[in-house]
Amino acid sequence: MLYNSAQEWRDAPHKRIVLFAMSGLGKTYVSEMLQQTGTWFHYSIDYRIGTHYMAEPIADNCKREAMKVPFLREMLLADAIHIAPNIHDHDLTAVAAYTGKPGNEEQGGLNFDAYMKRQKQFEAAEMQALLDTSEFMERAEDIYGYDNFVCDTGGSICEWVDAEDPNDPILNALANNALLVWIKGSDAHRQSLVGRFDKSPKPMCYDTEFTTGCWETYLLESKIVESEVNPDDFIRWMYARAMKHRQPRYESMAKWGVTLDANDVMKVRSADEFCELIAAALP
Repeated sequence: MLYNSAQEWRDAPHKRIVLFAMSGLGKTYVSEMLQQTGTWFHYSIDYRIGTHYMAEPIADNCKREAMKVPFLREMLLADAIHIAPNIHDHDLTAVAAYTGKPGNEEQGGLNFDAYMKRQKQFEAAEMQALLDTSEFMERAEDIYGYDNFVCDTGGSICEWVDAEDPNDPILNALANNALLVWIKGSDAHRQSLVGRFDKSPKPMCYDTEFTTGCWETYLLESKIVESEVNPDDFIRWMYARAMKHRQPRYESMAKWGVTLDANDVMKVRSADEFCELIAAALP
């Protein structure tokens, strides 16, 4: 690890961490708290994806929908209006709207092939955004003079890495330059997240094998064809299974860094408190 002891961490002139966890367990809360101190640079993987690697296909999708409206079509063809996604590091509405949900198109779904194409686009974008982390560490210090750096990863990071492979390119790139920090949730947290998702289902991204397996199983168990799938019903069904799918992957990734309890993280009210929480997790 980059910091081999609590004292080494406390004494480090440059504190650099990569947070990973299921969505909703405090990654963005901690990142924004650190950023507000004025001494931490906040690098959001989701923001990088939306503003750089997927900005063009997201904008094209918005234009495609606008072209269906006669007035907007006329304005676009006349180059009288400009359409671009407005991405925030805490709001991925534009990205989620593009990745979409599979199922009945009249209910807002995509045919499965189109859905998987967009899943692949997101996978490639997230993998590259993760590999960009070290570059942003250098830029944060060189351009802006930040000594400390926090990378706020997306919940899907576990889909694209193999923590059992000591040569995994993404994990090596991250672990060689920062301390990986897993914010671990409990069974109660996971049930809460499933309940929250049921109320407001949003598109998510998973690896190809898991997604394809879920789709085939859902069609078989529901005894329906693709065009009959309610998109929201399917992604709710898949999300509940994704909790079990991702948990062992996170646990395997935890061996590359330290683990913090989500309950402890949510009690933290300052950067110093959070740094001490990390120190307590180190030897």
